[in-house]
Amino acid sequence: MISSASAAPPFLSLNTGSDEPYYRQIYHRLRSAVAEGLLHPGDRIPSARALAVELGLARGTVESAYSLLAAEGYIEARGQAGTVVAAGVQTRPPGQAASAGPPSARTRQRAQARDDIQAQSYGPRPFQMGIPALDAFPRKLWARLGARVARATQPADMLYPPIAGLARLRIEIARYLQVSRGLVCRPEQVFVTAGYRDSLNLISRALLQPGDRVWVEDPGYAPIAAQLRAAGMQLVGVPVDEDGLQVAKGLQLAPHARAAVVTPAHQSPGCMALSLQRRLALLDWAARQQAWIVEDDYDGEYRYVSRPLPALKSLDRDDRVLYAGTFSKVLFPAIRLAYLVVPLAQVERFEQTTRLFSSASPAFTQHVVADFMAEGHFARHIQRMRRLYGERRALASAGLAEVLQPHLQVQSPPGGMHLLLRLQGRRSDHALAEKMRQDGMFSRALSECLLAPRPGVPPMLMLSFTNIETRRRAQELGERILALLA
Repeated sequence: MISSASAAPPFLSLNTGSDEPYYRQIYHRLRSAVAEGLLHPGDRIPSARALAVELGLARGTVESAYSLLAAEGYIEARGQAGTVVAAGVQTRPPGQAASAGPPSARTRQRAQARDDIQAQSYGPRPFQMGIPALDAFPRKLWARLGARVARATQPADMLYPPIAGLARLRIEIARYLQVSRGLVCRPEQVFVTAGYRDSLNLISRALLQPGDRVWVEDPGYAPIAAQLRAAGMQLVGVPVDEDGLQVAKGLQLAPHARAAVVTPAHQSPGCMALSLQRRLALLDWAARQQAWIVEDDYDGEYRYVSRPLPALKSLDRDDRVLYAGTFSKVLFPAIRLAYLVVPLAQVERFEQTTRLFSSASPAFTQHVVADFMAEGHFARHIQRMRRLYGERRALASAGLAEVLQPHLQVQSPPGGMHLLLRLQGRRSDHALAEKMRQDGMFSRALSECLLAPRPGVPPMLMLSFTNIETRRRAQELGERILALLA
C-alpha cells in the first residue's frame, strides 16, 4: 500500500484506484515533470530506495520505472551524487513547437521564473545574463567581515534600520561615486534600496503619475518596461543606434514626456555608449521640459578598451538626473542591495515616499558592505574583476567564433558583461534562444527586448561571458549551439 504520510513531490502522487501499474505511473509522472519544466537538467531526483520508502512500495517497483526513464535518456546515475535529470532533455511537451515570433510578456515572465528556479537549484546556466564571476568572489574575506559584524552586534543594531539606509554605507557610496564615476553628491542624497526595481518603484511613486509618458530605449531591458506599464505609465519606445538613444527621435515621438529611462554607459542590450552629443541633448531636453532622467548604471565599471566613462549624472547641471546603481553586478545577486542618488531638492519627497512604500534593507548586510567598501576591498575587487572579465571576454569570443563562424558572428562590445551573437541569413533569434534554453543554456534574443515587433532589427543573441573560464569551455558551448542550428 502507498503510505498516506508520503512526502514525495506532489507530481509523484499515485492513483491507487487506477489499473495502470505503479511503476508505469511513476514513469509517466517523472517524464511529464521533465517535459513540463518542473524538473530541469541536473536536478536530483529521489533515490529508488528513498522513493520506495516514501510511497510504501517495493524497491523493485521504483527501479523498474527508473530503468525505463534511464533507457529513454531522461535520467542518469552519477554515483555518489545520486540520480539526476539528464543533460539536454527537452523541457517542452511533445508536439508543442517553438514559436519563431517574438514571445508575449507572459511567456517572457514564465521563462524568467524558470531561469530563477534553475539558478536556485544548481547554479547559473551557461551564458546566464547579469551574473558576475561567482568563482572569483572573495568569499573567505566576506565571511570574515560578516563574522566580525555579527560579533559586534548590539541590541540597538537589532532595531529597525534607517529607512533610507545606514549612514555609514551612504557615506561610503557617496565617496565611491565621486572617485570612480565623477559624481559629486551628499550622503543624504543616497538611498539604499533592495534592487534596481525597488529604486525605479520609488522614482515612479515620488515623481511620476499614472498616465505619464516615459521614454524607454527600444530595444531595452524588458523587465523595466513591464514594471513601468504596471505602474500605469505610457511607454514611448525610442530607437537606439551605435551612439545610443536617438534623442531626436524621442523629441519627435513625445517631446513633452515626463521622464526618460536610459543606460548611458552600456546600453542594455546593445552595449553601445551614449555619445557625448546625445548626452548633452538629453540633458537639455530634461532641463527645458522639467522632465526627469533615470540613469541605470548597472555595470558602468566594466569597460575594456579605455577607462570607464563618467556617469551622465556628472554632466547634470540642472539636477534632473536620478542615478541608480547596484551591488548585484559587482558583488553577487543574492545580496539584493542597490542605491539611488536623487536631486538634493527631492530628498525630502523621497524620504516621505520611502517611509510609505519601501522596506529598509537588512542592517547586517549593509554593515558588511560598508566595511567591505571602507577597507578598500570593494575598489580592489572591481579592479580584479575588470581584468578578469577582459580575459574571459577574449577567451569566450575566440572560442565561440572558432566554432560558430560563418553561421553566427560573435561581436565583443567595448564594455559590459555579455557578448552579442549575430545570426546570419534569415534565422529567428527567438527560436534559437528558445532551443538554447531547452538545451540547458541561457540566451536572450534581441527580438525579446523590443516593445513591439519592428522590421529591420538584426537577429541577435545576448550571451554572458563572466562565468566562462576557459577557451575550451567556450568551444564546447559553441558546439552545442552549432548542433541546434542543424
